[in-house]
Amino acid sequence: MSIKVPVGISNRHVHLTEKDLEILFGSEYKLTVKKELSQPGQFAAEETVNLIGPKRSINNVRILGPIRTQTQVEISLTDSFTLGVAAPVRDSGNLKDTPGIIIEGPKGQIEISEGVIVALRHLHLHNSEAEELGLKDKDYVQARVEGVRALVFDQVLVRVGPKFKKDLHLDIDEANAAGLKNGDLVTIIK
Repeated sequence: MSIKVPVGISNRHVHLTEKDLEILFGSEYKLTVKKELSQPGQFAAEETVNLIGPKRSINNVRILGPIRTQTQVEISLTDSFTLGVAAPVRDSGNLKDTPGIIIEGPKGQIEISEGVIVALRHLHLHNSEAEELGLKDKDYVQARVEGVRALVFDQVLVRVGPKFKKDLHLDIDEANAAGLKNGDLVTIIK
């Protein structure tokens, strides 16, 4: 099996609970859509926050919507060094035993006790695409990048769902290592 898929590059961002959003931005606050993302129903918000780590801060970090059931901060390994936070590489939502951080908004700040991760590289597939390729949720594949900075990303987690659209998600460090930009095509191999 080998197919071409587009790359979606993920920079640092924050997912917030309703409660945390209201602490940071005010009572009954609603996020403003800046742009739709590759996965249906997901969006980058106009709003940003500051991340305050033990070492340094990173300002103007984009919030992604919609609202989540647990606040989560996704950063790159480079960001983890800047902030002084030992963020593990994890699948989104797998937040047990991860470090916390201070998140600052215009109306207040919160300190989460866990929830900072470096997102595990993953491939989104719709149920029908996965079935056609003989893949299932939680399988692993490889992604081959051609060109001057050719390489193979190993251990790419497959995420299958009825609302997903075919897209390989890499963080900014991974994309830079391979010289990739949003929309570039890579080859998925089983």
